[in-house]
Amino acid sequence: MFTGIIEGLGTLSGIQSSGQGRRLTLTADFDLSQTRIGDSIAVNGACLTAVELGKRRFAADVSPETLSRTTLGKAVVGERVNLERALRLSDRLDGHLVSGHIDGTGIIHRREPAGNAVIVTVQVPESLSRYMIQKGSVAVDGISLTINQCSAGYFEVSIIPHTAGLTTIGFKPVGASVNIETDMIGKYVERFLMPHRPSQEPEAKGGLDMQFLARSGFL
Repeated sequence: MFTGIIEGLGTLSGIQSSGQGRRLTLTADFDLSQTRIGDSIAVNGACLTAVELGKRRFAADVSPETLSRTTLGKAVVGERVNLERALRLSDRLDGHLVSGHIDGTGIIHRREPAGNAVIVTVQVPESLSRYMIQKGSVAVDGISLTINQCSAGYFEVSIIPHTAGLTTIGFKPVGASVNIETDMIGKYVERFLMPHRPSQEPEAKGGLDMQFLARSGFL
């Protein structure tokens, strides 16, 4: 589990094929001495497991599923990435709950200055934008951001100078791909409210009714 508060940047320093997957080697801009092999580290928002570890370097295996769903499938040596180590129970939760399980990718559609901030508009599949609400949370390349406005296929966020200076969103250009993780609460609520019956019962007709609410513990 992560917060979307990026610890620092890193550089993709090596890519090694491993069957249909890959092993990535990354060099962090900060000390990793308190990290252990087996720990989770979010790389541009994608949760990876450290399998090799040095003072400022770690390696992680990336599955075919992760390569297909995230921008890591097209990553190149020398690329700068956002890094965040897993949340500890004693930490403050300054961003929002981020699982590190990427839902899909988006494309930076527009960048416009607005006072001391930059307004970034991201184009996403409508299957992702359905889980977004105004003033809700979204993780973009692992960065916890608040949605200013959203519509079918698009959302808009404000990037303050602090965030721009510490993360890749400060220099990613229009047309760049980014990893998107929508707010997990919305996905769980939708799943919970979907009609469901055990396999031995007649097929559900869909929708909510008093019987469904009673079975689900609401009544």
